[in-house]
Amino acid sequence: MKKPVYIFSAGILRRKDNTLFFEPKNGQPRSLPIESISDLLIIGEVQINSRLVSFLSRNGIPLHFFNYYGHYTATLYPKEQNIAGIVVIRQGFHYWDTEKRLHIARQMVQGAIFNILRILKYYANRGRSVDHLIGSIDRIYRDIPQTVNISQIRGYEGRARSLYYEGWNDIILPTSPTFRLAKRTYHPPTNAINALISFGNSLLYATVISELFHVHLHGGISFVHEPGKYRFSLALDIADIFKPIMVDRLIFNLVNHRLIQPQHFNHSPNKTYLKDSGRRIFIMQWQQRLEQTISHPTLRRNVSYRQLIRLECYKLIKHLLGEQQYKSFKMWW
Repeated sequence: MKKPVYIFSAGILRRKDNTLFFEPKNGQPRSLPIESISDLLIIGEVQINSRLVSFLSRNGIPLHFFNYYGHYTATLYPKEQNIAGIVVIRQGFHYWDTEKRLHIARQMVQGAIFNILRILKYYANRGRSVDHLIGSIDRIYRDIPQTVNISQIRGYEGRARSLYYEGWNDIILPTSPTFRLAKRTYHPPTNAINALISFGNSLLYATVISELFHVHLHGGISFVHEPGKYRFSLALDIADIFKPIMVDRLIFNLVNHRLIQPQHFNHSPNKTYLKDSGRRIFIMQWQQRLEQTISHPTLRRNVSYRQLIRLECYKLIKHLLGEQQYKSFKMWW
C-alpha cells in the first residue's frame, strides 16, 4: 500500500535511476522507492530540481511544502490525469446557481458542526464540563437549514467553532499551563495548542489536496470558501468536515497522554511552533490515524480514515451528476 513520505532534515532530494534518493546534510543517504509513495511532504529545507519534479509528476505524486514553522505553503501538483469535463462543468454550474451552492454549503457546514458535537458529547460522557456548549452549538446546527446566503453560513460555522474552542480547556487535562487555549490565533500561533492546531490542519489540508488529485473534482471550485483566494479552496471545504475527528481528537490524545510535552516547542515573542522532535511525534500519530480503519455502515467493510476523505469526494461527484443527493460525512460511532 502506498503511503506518504515526510522529510524533516535539510538536504538534497533527487531522482536516481527509477527511484528517489535523499541525501541529508547530516545523516545517511537513503532510497525512497517510488512505487510505495502516495505523496511527499517536505518539512525541512530540501533542494530539488526540475528532473525530480518531472519524475514525480509522471508518477502522479503531489509534493507538499511546509515552512520553517511547519505550516503548509505550497504544492507541486502533478499534471491532472483524472480529468472529466462534465464533472468540472457541473461543479461550476452548482457554484454559480445560488440554491445549488447553498445546498452543498449547508451540508458541508452541518457535517462539520455535527462532528464537533460528537466530539463534545464524547468528552461530556467522560466528565468534562462542556454540556452548556453542546446546547449552544446544537442550536446553531439546527439553524443551518434556514440560512439564506453563504456569508451567513460561514458566520454560523465561525460561531460554532469559537464556542467549541471555549471547551478545549475542559477537554485537555490540566497537566501543564503550556496547554491552555485562551483564543484561537493563526498567523502566527501564539501558544502550544494553537501551534498543534495549525500544524494538524496543515497536514489535513495537504492530505485532502492529494485525495482530490485522484478524483474528477476541480480543487479550485468550492462552495463554502470563496474560489480564487486559495488555489485548492475545495480542499478547505472538505478539510473542515474532518478536522474534529482527524486533527482535534489527535491533539487531545497527544496532550492528555503526555506524548507531546512543553519541551517539544520553541517560543519566541508572539510566536510558538513545534520543534522537529515534536513534529515527528505528531506525524507518527497522524499517520496511524490516517491508516486506522472503521467499519463502514453502507459499504459493509472496513475503510481507513484517509479513505473516508476520498469517499466524501465521490459523494460530491454523484451529487453534481444528479445521481445521489449529497449528505456530508457525519460520525456514526
